[in-house]
Amino acid sequence: MKIEQIYTGCLAQGAYYIESEGEVAIIDPLRETAPYLKRIEKENAKVKYIFETHFHADFVSGHVDLAEKTGATIVYGPNAKTSYDIYQAKDNETFKLGKVTIKALHTPGHTLESTTYLLIDEDGKNHALFTGDTLFLGDVGRPDLAIKQDITKEDLAAMLFDSLRNKIMPLADNVIVYPAHGAGSACGKNLSKETVDTLGNQKKTNYALRADMTKQEFVDEVLDGIMPPPQYFSKNAMLNKEGYSTFDDVLEKGDVPLSPEKFELIANQEGALLLDVRTQDEFLKEHIPNSIFIGLNGSFAPWVGALITDLKQPILLIVPEGKSKEAVTRLSRVGYDNTLGYLDGGIENWKKASKEVATINSIIAETFQEEYNDSLNILDVRKPGEYESEHLEKGITFPLDFINEHMGELDKNKKYYVHCAGGYRSAIAASILKARGFENLVDIKGGFGALKNTEIPKTNYSCPNS
Repeated sequence: MKIEQIYTGCLAQGAYYIESEGEVAIIDPLRETAPYLKRIEKENAKVKYIFETHFHADFVSGHVDLAEKTGATIVYGPNAKTSYDIYQAKDNETFKLGKVTIKALHTPGHTLESTTYLLIDEDGKNHALFTGDTLFLGDVGRPDLAIKQDITKEDLAAMLFDSLRNKIMPLADNVIVYPAHGAGSACGKNLSKETVDTLGNQKKTNYALRADMTKQEFVDEVLDGIMPPPQYFSKNAMLNKEGYSTFDDVLEKGDVPLSPEKFELIANQEGALLLDVRTQDEFLKEHIPNSIFIGLNGSFAPWVGALITDLKQPILLIVPEGKSKEAVTRLSRVGYDNTLGYLDGGIENWKKASKEVATINSIIAETFQEEYNDSLNILDVRKPGEYESEHLEKGITFPLDFINEHMGELDKNKKYYVHCAGGYRSAIAASILKARGFENLVDIKGGFGALKNTEIPKTNYSCPNS
């Protein structure tokens, strides 16, 4: 028996490869199928099953492409309805994989179809639990994504309580827990940086698994403090239900070098969004006018999903050399399949073609301290919890997550100083503001991490968990 966790940091997502006697099961695969196909070719194995824990809201699964390329059966749990062929498992139904067995445990709560898969080893012992978004390390899945007219988030939270108590917590402490996500995912609020643990340790440390917890206490605590879901979540879930363009087609269309002239022509003809994925320092120094920055060196795909509202939006890329395929791939993981190419030769070729470039002023924290006075307009684009924990006394909370909804609250005639925690999100925010006509912007390098070391008045620190 072999178990491999295939972890993708940008999405904080774990897919799983299980093999026994040459038969393979893939759990919650990413959009691109190449990693799985290379692995089975290397092992001379065959994919028998593709198990889906639920209709993923935060990424597009590779299940449809992978099934077509391997002939494997896509397995969902109860309540799953799709536009393509699947096998809908019954609660407690078992599937043979070589010498091991995989049992489907229906665990509704995060979503109605959420299913956990229990791996039983060659000796008939419960070995590992692939929990999807039902149980994370340190947290559980948010129960507000699958609400309907007749099902509330409170209803789903109550279902999740029952699923955890009746299906998962009775299992032995030595069962290994493999979740679908870790720290950085918006599917929970307190996810651990670790990606594997024992169930016994989770029973001791996970607030949602307290033995003395009542159902109402669970509902209240799970729902407390969750941010509104990113706008792309429901759209990705729909793609996973209905199917999508093949990844090969998306890559063929999007990974295309374009001359500056062709790049500009397509931008004008198609109304394409110009997406600059270089580092924030490179973007702030010089960029194509009206382009938006979301760098590959950060949480690229989640921020694309949170900020670009139309999955079908035509996109043109400004990328570091050799990073075009990676950018197209990472866009497709969250359903953005309409990339039309990238600027060949990057910003240098753009300048050689005598095309205009723009800049955004960026200063270090010490310079900001010299300029500081009580009349400055300071935008703190961190999350509300970060702001509440500690902020500049004169800083205004303006979370990047909701920038599209609150743009009208700002005055284009005013000067704004923008900061986040470290510099990545402030560059994104400044790029969006600049593209919307805000010309008088100053980015603060190093964000609040650097500002903490200045004498600028700050609020007292308050622990985020208090």
